[in-house]
Amino acid sequence: MAIGWMTILSNVPWSDVIKNAPAVAEGARKLWKKAGSKASTVSDDAPADSLAALQGQVAELRAQMLAAGEVIQSLAEQNAQLIARVEKTRRRLLLLALANLAIGALALAAWLR
Repeated sequence: MAIGWMTILSNVPWSDVIKNAPAVAEGARKLWKKAGSKASTVSDDAPADSLAALQGQVAELRAQMLAAGEVIQSLAEQNAQLIARVEKTRRRLLLLALANLAIGALALAAWLR
């Protein structure tokens, strides 16, 4: 069954999307700031400093990965909510179609008598 984009978009719980948008935007902003920050330069002169700088970069990358994971988790939760809402709407639409079919059959039977 082909469903048009307008039908899908009209069934989106926009109030939930709008309510959760600030949290997702804040998480994305934090991730962007961390990813966009300048990487520290590594000096070839001092191996100990180089190792410390690399450890710092690993720690920074780990923090960025955790931030990205939080954003992805938030998006996954919102996606699950949207899917549940679309499924609920699909069931209601099917029930409504069956009810309309039954009413139409009763009206036709009453008209033919």
